[in-house]
Amino acid sequence: MPIENILRPLARITGLRIAASILALCVAAPVLADCGIADGSVRVLSNDFEALRVVNAAAMECATDGVTITANATTEHKTLQVPALTANPAEYTVAIVANNSIVPLLAGNLVRPLDDLVAAFGQDLDPSQLIKIDGKIMAIAFMANGQHLVMRSDILAQAGIDPAPTSWTGVIEAAEAIRSQGLMEFPLGASNSAGWDLAAEFVNMYLGTGAEFFEPGTATLAIDNDQGRLALQTMRDLTAYMAADYLTYDTDVLAQIYRDGGVGLMNNWGSLAGALIDPERAQPVVVESTVFAAAPTIGDGTIPAAALWWDGFTIAANVSDADAEASFRAMVHAISLDTAVNNPNAAVWLIPGSTPGAAAVGVIANANAGARPYPMVPWMGLLHEVLGTELADFIKGTEDADKALADIQAAYTAAAQQAGFLQ
Repeated sequence: MPIENILRPLARITGLRIAASILALCVAAPVLADCGIADGSVRVLSNDFEALRVVNAAAMECATDGVTITANATTEHKTLQVPALTANPAEYTVAIVANNSIVPLLAGNLVRPLDDLVAAFGQDLDPSQLIKIDGKIMAIAFMANGQHLVMRSDILAQAGIDPAPTSWTGVIEAAEAIRSQGLMEFPLGASNSAGWDLAAEFVNMYLGTGAEFFEPGTATLAIDNDQGRLALQTMRDLTAYMAADYLTYDTDVLAQIYRDGGVGLMNNWGSLAGALIDPERAQPVVVESTVFAAAPTIGDGTIPAAALWWDGFTIAANVSDADAEASFRAMVHAISLDTAVNNPNAAVWLIPGSTPGAAAVGVIANANAGARPYPMVPWMGLLHEVLGTELADFIKGTEDADKALADIQAAYTAAAQQAGFLQ
């Protein structure tokens, strides 16, 4: 599938003119490469998951006596990035970002336009990889991501479920059939741990309804509606088929439970799909029977209830031109075709010439079915943080949807006013 077909939905992000793209996967060998860099310091900050560890390792191949390269892969990257890049010189020369995490860097003018570097050293990049903000190239996309349905085909077959579910209503019906036949007591799993993961569950569901999070052209929240209640009710209904400790599951914990055979159906990230079917980490029956599909639809919706994401790299503004050039060239090497070819199941690469691996099926299915991109507006980060906190009591079952939505409205409005997004 052409990467343009995956990236096209991402170009519709509200309020910004963006050209972007998406394609395959990677893991680099620990060998030195001739990257053409004479000298410089390359310091990478990234999230911590397999595909980014692969990219970081590939960048390190450019290290020489005159070129130092370090990488900090951490789940705390979003907390670190603004203060680290505000310093002068910046603590990191490269920040690997996604739809949401690039926004505060743009707002603070903490990353530099890349047009000159692309012209000089980006001849192998595809135009669809160039993330443009107001006409300037501000990031280079190298992979797509998103949460999608992961299923055990053997469990579905034993329960007589054919075809496989494509909606959350169908998932619940499948879970009931699996339980009633004694195949699994707790067939479902979700990333319901309080914080970012729980908020993402709601964001996915709400995107699937087709509704908007904010009133058009404003930061005014608009989720206290039938679609918001449907998203919350669906999340609650699913917990009836989950183990009692479902509140402790983040995406990594859920992935391990799935690999161990403890869950039959779940939504999880495309960037983890390869690890779910890794024969060295998963039970043989899980490896043999796992199938990937688009995220389920919700209610009467027709699009996957999941956000489309891109991941890419930016170059810090507060670094020397020499370090900026070294960093750009090291990262271009890191996202070369060799990385994708050698690691086809590490990600859904947006790298020209690469072919999606078996683990890319779910993300590509989301894109083909019209999944919406994660909103790329400054105030979405505030909402995501509020959702992660205020939905905890709802998902525990200690408050209803009306109370949850009221609490979210109040907390978000206060935060948006303090940030200057609302009067």
